[in-house]
Amino acid sequence: MVTKVFVSAQEVAEKAGVSRSAVSRTFTPGASVAPETRKRVMEAAEALGYHVNHLARGLMRNESGIVCLIVSEMGTPYRSSLIRAVTQHLQNSGKIAMLINTDRSDGSVDRALRQAIRYRADASIILSGQPDKSITQLCLKNGQRLVLINRDDAQPGPFRINLDDKEAASRILTAFVRAGCRRLAFANSEVGTPSLMAREHGFVAAAAALGMEVAVERFGPTGYEAGKVVAQRLLTRKERPDAIFCANDLLACGVMDAARHQFMMAVPDQLCVAGFDDIEQTSWSSYDLTTFAQPVEAIAREAVAFLAEPGSAEDDGQGRSIRLHAELIWRGSIRGG
Repeated sequence: MVTKVFVSAQEVAEKAGVSRSAVSRTFTPGASVAPETRKRVMEAAEALGYHVNHLARGLMRNESGIVCLIVSEMGTPYRSSLIRAVTQHLQNSGKIAMLINTDRSDGSVDRALRQAIRYRADASIILSGQPDKSITQLCLKNGQRLVLINRDDAQPGPFRINLDDKEAASRILTAFVRAGCRRLAFANSEVGTPSLMAREHGFVAAAAALGMEVAVERFGPTGYEAGKVVAQRLLTRKERPDAIFCANDLLACGVMDAARHQFMMAVPDQLCVAGFDDIEQTSWSSYDLTTFAQPVEAIAREAVAFLAEPGSAEDDGQGRSIRLHAELIWRGSIRGG
């Protein structure tokens, strides 16, 4: 059995014939060290297999460089693309991501987060609106800087990144009306996150401003199978909708497949459909779905830029927020395209 042994800076110093402080300066960006000394230290480090203990160095400065990513539904296309973007930006800024899955509602999430806090995680990014608000409170209580994405937690301190969901809902209503649609519906899940409900409320309010009603159906998780069920409920009503705005793309794909294969309806001739997220599947020819693109890169960039700023949870005070724009991606699921 091989025992893992970490080479110390003192061992490098002894092999290179220099002081311990010379080794430290060699591996400190911007520190002054003679070229010959640097050469000897680097050669000794290479020979011994030495790596700087960034965790120990960070803890001396009261920071670890660890950022918790608190995520639910990480297997969905949108969430996985967001995780990919955030982790890439964290790596580019010299930070380490620690992933915590919050799909389970038992005590495992709380235990995982407390373990991350014991590792002296500097900050957390909550990547979805689903985890309980007690998680936010636990992060703040332990002095973490906090970024909330698509959430409406009222606690002071976090940096909030949201989308203008209501404005997007108003735009898609305009597209439906211009396509000649008059019987409107909204397909949602029962998850009830702030972003999903903002799209629903925005769509209903925009329709009401034009004197139009919206049939709203909610079912299950925010996924493909739930979309099929919602479509069955909407399309068996006495008055079928001729336009359905779906809270996300997975719901929309389920709605479209149920409409075409179970009810033999043509999209977009008999039914116009729109989604939200712009996942990869929406560009496939079988869907060709009009949708809104989540600004994934902008979300990740803003989150990591905030954490890179000097300061602490106390410095964040009341926190601040930004609202990003979701770009409408026009495809063939709405007439007039």
